[in-house]
This record gives sequence, structure tokens and C-alpha cells, in this order.
Amino acid sequence: MDRLGLLDILVLVAYLASAIMVGLVLGGKSKSIETFLLGDRNLPWWAILGSIVATETSAATVLSVPGEGYGPTGMKFLQLALGYIVGRALIVYFLLPLYFRGQLLTAYEVLDQRFGGVLRQAASLLFLVARNVGDGLRLLLAAVVLQKLAHWPFELSVLVMGIVSTIYTFVGGMRSVIWNDCIQFAVYVIGGLLAVLVIAANVTGGFGEILRFASAGDKLRVFDFQLSLSEPYTFWAGLIGGAVLTVGTHGTDHSMVQRYLSAKSQSDAGRALLASGLLVFLQFAMFLFIGVQLACYFDQHPVSGLKKDEVFAHFIVNEFPRNTGLIGLMLAAILASNLSSSLSASAAAVVNDFYVPALKSSPSPEFLFRLTRWLTVAFGAVQIAIGIGAKSLYDRDATVVSSALTVAGFAFGLLLGVFALGVFTRRAGQFDALFGAANGLLVLLVLQFGVPELIEHKHLPPEFKVAFPWFALIGAGTTFLIGWLVSCLHPAQGKPA
Repeated sequence: MDRLGLLDILVLVAYLASAIMVGLVLGGKSKSIETFLLGDRNLPWWAILGSIVATETSAATVLSVPGEGYGPTGMKFLQLALGYIVGRALIVYFLLPLYFRGQLLTAYEVLDQRFGGVLRQAASLLFLVARNVGDGLRLLLAAVVLQKLAHWPFELSVLVMGIVSTIYTFVGGMRSVIWNDCIQFAVYVIGGLLAVLVIAANVTGGFGEILRFASAGDKLRVFDFQLSLSEPYTFWAGLIGGAVLTVGTHGTDHSMVQRYLSAKSQSDAGRALLASGLLVFLQFAMFLFIGVQLACYFDQHPVSGLKKDEVFAHFIVNEFPRNTGLIGLMLAAILASNLSSSLSASAAAVVNDFYVPALKSSPSPEFLFRLTRWLTVAFGAVQIAIGIGAKSLYDRDATVVSSALTVAGFAFGLLLGVFALGVFTRRAGQFDALFGAANGLLVLLVLQFGVPELIEHKHLPPEFKVAFPWFALIGAGTTFLIGWLVSCLHPAQGKPA
């Protein structure tokens, strides 16, 4: 740890210790499965707000979003955040009433009430795969930084972050996760603001030169109104694609729905969700501007062979002042954006969507509580394994944030189409929804893998490539349209929504 001075180590250890301490303090309050998973449904809206923002913030945000600002995208990535705000408003109006209608433990119980158990389990399985793969990718990126700073083996870096998250989730449950999320939010915002100042201090000419460089390179432009399905960062892709993606990721992803269900009321959940859109927009703006600053810095101090995802990590490792606590704080900020958000949500999905429905008699609440806690450990191990295994498969031409959003567009676009069939139609039954989702998946697989292959072999022009922000819309639209058309071929089968 030659780059980490004593003060840096103390800051980092203090953060890790605080995360575990919060879990230990709150662990005694988790006596039932509902308390463990939903915090007794009485958490304040502002804590849920912080948790929502921290949940969708990961190492991909802290490290990979600056990579987008550093590259040709610049501030245009913010167009996606506009869609995120619109998508949240749609969730508040259409989906929150469904979740607060009954005492639900998972989002997919809504599908059981509307379609039946098979579709509920299929949706829950899709969530488990998408969320754990996505968080494994985020864990990989954070581990790369820890490896560079601490000079630990990559595998050990993954283990350290995964174990800390698993411990405080295991002992404290949802209360621990939400309050740790609030601490994490504060840590990475403070770290980001300090990074803005440190980078500016290292650029010859300071903020004035950064703004001149950014204006000359057109990096401060936010809006691009061109009509193109192949460009990911346009106004229309951001507003429409980003909105639909958000309805999927925040409306059907149980790691998010779990937070809404922890609120005292539907109105509190809605307030937290809407306010989170504004905070996410501001934090994206900050981390994108860090990327713009880094582009100016590395223009003055060229370094060859750096990947976009690595520029911020490289600056932290090599240019942050040693033994002032700043490196420790930035490392804590990266570790803060970890994988805890999905551990309890994954455990809840397995217990309530698979285990309990498969039993002929209900197990005791005490047994379910113990099982849920140990499942958080199991999913911690799963995500650690994914993080280690994904290193050899990592696409060096794509940022982690775009890869993670592509995975989310696949899974939660299909889930959104199924939810839309349940909310907006009465005819569709379980088979119709499953058939629609299968066709939606097929279309997305062709767009993601088949079309680029045809373009590479010059069988199609490059304009036929579809950018990732459109995947959720295409997946949801295909699922809904085909499911509805098939439902028209037979008598109505759906249960009341």
C-alpha cells in the first residue's frame, strides 16, 4: 500500500468499520422476515431517497461515468438522466398503487395475482439473473481500483468488498442497507466534490483552462436532437429510451421496489422516488464534469494505453496527494458504491417467489427469517464469483456503465412488457405473457448479437445498429404487442388487475 499513507488507511478503515457497525447496531431490531426485508415498513422518506440514489449508484457511476465525460460523449450522457426523471413519474402514477394495494414482500407477487405462479417465478428468475450479473460487473470495476491502490491480487480485492457488504446486510437486514446507503451517498458525493477541486488544481490554468478546452472540444453540449437509433446519447434516446428503461429498472426491479415498500406510505415512497431523479441528474452532472476535467488534464499530461473506465482510477492512484486522507476517502467512495443493494432483494425473491410457493405447508416465521439471512450470504458469494469470472470476459471497447445498462435494458424491458400486459389488458393470460416475453427476448438477442455481426460482414449498413437506450422500449413493446395479439386469438384468460 505504498500509495496509501496512514491517514488514508485510517479513513478507509473508519468507513468499512462504520458500515459493519451500523449492521450490528440495527441487527437486533430485525426479529422477523418482514422487518429484515422491509424494515417494518416505517422508514422515513428521506432515508429511502438516499437509498434509492445510492442503490443505482455503483462503481460504474463513480468510475465509468467520468469515462463517458472523458470520451467523445462529454455531457451528452445527461440526456439519459432526463428520461430517468420522466420514468419515475410514470412509476409513481401507474405502479406504486399496485405495490401498496396489498402487503407484498416482492414486486413479482403482483404478477402472481394477475397471471399466476409460473409467470411470477419466471419474472423473479429474470430479475435474479440480471441484477446479480449487473452487480458482478460493477464489483469488477471497483476491484480494479482497489487492486491498483492496495497492490492486492484482483481476487482478494473482490473478496474484501463482497465480504464487507455481505456482513452488514446479513446482520442488519434492510434497515442496515438503507442507513448504510445514506452514508455511502454522503461519502461518494463528498469524494466527487473534492475530486473536482483536486483535478482543477492539477490542470495548468485551472477551471478557466478546463472550460476553454471543453468548449473547444464541444464537451459541454448536453442536447443532440438528431434522429438516430444507432447513437446512444441523443435527446430522443435519452428522453424516451431512458424513461422506459427507468420504468423497467425502478418499477419492476425488486431491489428498488423493496425500498418503496419500506416506506410508511405510498405518498412517502412517491416523494422519495421523484426527488431521487433530481439528485441522480445532479450527481451524473458532477461525475461527467470530472471526466471532462480529466480529458483536459490528460491533454496536458498524455498517458498512453488508458481505457476510458480507467482514467479516473489512474488519476486517483497517481496524482491525488498522499497521506492527506483524500486517497482513502476516494477509495471509500468507490467501495461505498458496492453490491449490498441487491443481496436482500435477491434473498427475498428466492424465499417468497420460489421456496414458500413450493411448500405444501407454511414454514415457521423463525425458519424463514434464518433462511433469508443465509441466502444473503449465498448471493454475496454468487456476485463475488461473477466479479472474478467477468474479468476475462470484459469488453475493453465498452464502458462498464453502458454494459450494465445493456443488461438492464434486456431484463427489465421484458419485465416491463409483462407488467404492462397485466395493468393495461384484461384478455391476456399467463401463456400470452410468457410467449410475448420469449419473442421480446429473441428480438433483443438479434439486435444485440445478430445485427452487429451482419454489419461487420457488410451485409447491413452501420445505420441498422440499435443503441442500448432503445433496448428496454423494444423489449417491452415487443412483449406487450405479441402478448396482446396472441390473447386476441382465444377467449379472455386474464384475472382482474
